[in-house]
Amino acid sequence: MLPIKVDEVPNEIIDHLGTIIDIRFPRQGHTSDVGIVEGAKGRFVLKRAKGEQYCSWLSNEVRVLKQLNNTPLPVPEVYRFVEQTEEKQSWVLSEFFEGETLREALPKEKNKKKKEEMIFSFGVVLAQIHSTPCPKGMVWDSVWLEEMLRRAEFNLKHYSVDGTPDLLKEIKANKPSPVKNTLIHGDFTIDNVIFHNGKVTSVIDWSGGAFGDPRYDLSLAIRPKPNAIETNSEIEVFFEGYGKKRLDEQEYKYFENGLYAFF
Repeated sequence: MLPIKVDEVPNEIIDHLGTIIDIRFPRQGHTSDVGIVEGAKGRFVLKRAKGEQYCSWLSNEVRVLKQLNNTPLPVPEVYRFVEQTEEKQSWVLSEFFEGETLREALPKEKNKKKKEEMIFSFGVVLAQIHSTPCPKGMVWDSVWLEEMLRRAEFNLKHYSVDGTPDLLKEIKANKPSPVKNTLIHGDFTIDNVIFHNGKVTSVIDWSGGAFGDPRYDLSLAIRPKPNAIETNSEIEVFFEGYGKKRLDEQEYKYFENGLYAFF
């Protein structure tokens, strides 16, 4: 069964892309249905989220992308955003970038040097994100980590998460020393960076974008993944590309094994 059927696509989106010729479904979309749509007016990315939580994430992503379109970062342009309140679902039509995710690209690359170049570029683009001035509309009213802990508690009570009450208690009591906040992606994994011909073409899935702790992005970036980034030398290559302060083990555990478990 296809995640998205042509007759489900809202008219507001059809009006922009024209007659739908084809839809294919890449390996993406843990929180939404994602299709690459070939329309009469070109190729686009179509996303649909269902349910209150995922619709709110998609709405926030649209808000973030509109802020970031005024920066030099390689982010997709949003063409249409449609909220269907009665159906409890939302749709976004956005710019398509040629390529595949780093998760898909790395296992295919058998040349060690080229693989390291891709991992290096992965670090470079994160440094670009963290060096970009954060748009004012992305700065939260409260301190990022305090707000994330509040949301973690809410998610634990209302949704299915990997985190536990004991883990939440632990990360509330043992917060890392504060660092200078920056623009962050909020889910900077190998699933959310698109490569083509060995170069980064786009960074996607910005629902967690904010003015926050850059160590959160770093922790998610270096999570070990089979056939992708899994050795200490590959992690070192990533940090060479990033070109800034490394994480220590405690910081990594706090964000990757702690806070992220509630999201």
